[in-house]
Amino acid sequence: MRKTLALCIFISIIYQSHSQYAGQVASNMAGASQNAAAGSALSNFLGPVNEAYQKRKEIDLDKFQGSPYTADTFSPAPLKYKDEIIGTIYYRYNALNEEIEIKKTPSEGELYQALNKDKAISLLINGKPLSFKTFITDKKETINGYLSLVFDGSKYDLYERTLVKFTEGQPAQNSFVAAIPSRFSKFTEYYFQKKGVNKINQIPQRNGKMLKLFEGSTKQDLKEYLKANDLNIKNEPDLIKVFEYLNKK
Repeated sequence: MRKTLALCIFISIIYQSHSQYAGQVASNMAGASQNAAAGSALSNFLGPVNEAYQKRKEIDLDKFQGSPYTADTFSPAPLKYKDEIIGTIYYRYNALNEEIEIKKTPSEGELYQALNKDKAISLLINGKPLSFKTFITDKKETINGYLSLVFDGSKYDLYERTLVKFTEGQPAQNSFVAAIPSRFSKFTEYYFQKKGVNKINQIPQRNGKMLKLFEGSTKQDLKEYLKANDLNIKNEPDLIKVFEYLNKK
């Protein structure tokens, strides 16, 4: 009984505060779960769609280059609250608005809502959590957003942030110049966190700037490692090698 009540309270919280985020899209929570109690709780808290869904349906994405989503279709993923998996949902990540759209099934006709931006909630994507976190950009700005765990180390964790930028198109100025269509452009940022430290920092794309994030012998050893192995942290495989090295020190 206590477990069922806890699940009901949790899923209720998911829907209570999502409307405070600008540009939020409607979605629907999944009903599948590991047991009957969890399944009942999930089904009881399928939230109604809001006006944002109807407005979003009017947008024809085919008129734009690219997509605001990391993948246009909904995919299944386990939903986790703290350390407990409470069910499976279908999700689609809107990297333009930095929100997770969710629903019960992959059916195109089913309405969807936005998952609450709660730091205790995570989705397991290919076994790695995607979750809402607070972090510091290379411009020293403290912001909130979704980070996906790339590398879980004994000393350092490596995260990936996928973003989409919208650029408005321009009409043709004359018959000799083609019109420029509006487009969505996807790009990636990387962040790291030292174990036991409540701070997540963005990793600059240049080796020299990244070295400034470390001190003492760690900084010197890393400098020598980068040079000896001819690594460029702009490339994800090289960046992963760096953090594999740091976690072995």
